[in-house]
Amino acid sequence: MASHGAINTGAGTPASSGGLSDVVFQAVSDPTRRVVLELLLQGERAVKDLLSHLHGVSQPRLSQHLKVLREAGLVAAEKAGRRRVYRLEAAPLREVAHWVEHFDAFWDEKLDALGAHLARTHETENAPGDHGKRSKGEEA
Repeated sequence: MASHGAINTGAGTPASSGGLSDVVFQAVSDPTRRVVLELLLQGERAVKDLLSHLHGVSQPRLSQHLKVLREAGLVAAEKAGRRRVYRLEAAPLREVAHWVEHFDAFWDEKLDALGAHLARTHETENAPGDHGKRSKGEEA
């Protein structure tokens, strides 16, 4: 198998010659942080609002998640009176999307093969003279 770029050497270092940042991938690897990103996709939110959507997540734990997201450049925070309001900074997600695009050809090939198989199956089932007859032992 051919190598495509540098091997991951540690947090914050490029994961490939394309300059992918481990810190962004690590940030989006956690399901709670992905939910936070999805919530912020809808607009700015205060910590209290985020907590109301994250059942079972404590305020200190959410603060840790938000810190990871801030350090990855995925969220920004502003003081609004006594509260802190967070907003999505989606630009770093472009590198994730770009990396995932490399696998499109794999899925296209698999889906094309599935489509061809389904077309052959459909042609066989609708062949002239078949008329939906079933062989012995075959149930409806």
